[in-house]
Amino acid sequence: MSQGSKDHTAGTGDGPVELESLLGYQLKHLQTALRSTMDETLRPLQLTTPQYNCLEQLRRRPGASNSELARGAFVTRQTMNTLLRGLQDRGLITRPATAESGRVLPTRLTSAGVELLARAVSRVEVVTTRMVSPLDDETRTMVTEALGRCIAALEEPENR
Repeated sequence: MSQGSKDHTAGTGDGPVELESLLGYQLKHLQTALRSTMDETLRPLQLTTPQYNCLEQLRRRPGASNSELARGAFVTRQTMNTLLRGLQDRGLITRPATAESGRVLPTRLTSAGVELLARAVSRVEVVTTRMVSPLDDETRTMVTEALGRCIAALEEPENR
């Protein structure tokens, strides 16, 4: 059996663990379901989830650079550049033609972008509320904190 096709087995030797019981699988399943549901709810606004993410980041950090936006949206700089061009063509953001200093082109929401984002936020809030509806406040807090610790663990350099 090759390294990539190894069965993941429980510590008890009872055979393969069901994929649905693996945390990483569950997280990916949640991410996929959330993305699909968000894309569906944003479609009438002619927005995708990454476009929404970009507009939301700009609301919180006006003037963010392409690189900052790409990191926040979990996409490459090239993908973000294409995304920004589309938003700019729709009149939702502005970017100067040339950088004031260095190579950074600070991006800002237009009034049309602010208006569309407000409509998108209300739609996304419905999705988020639906997603966490089975959880009480204490569980939501625990899950949020636990996920934060998991992210921190993976973003720390490994001790070799």
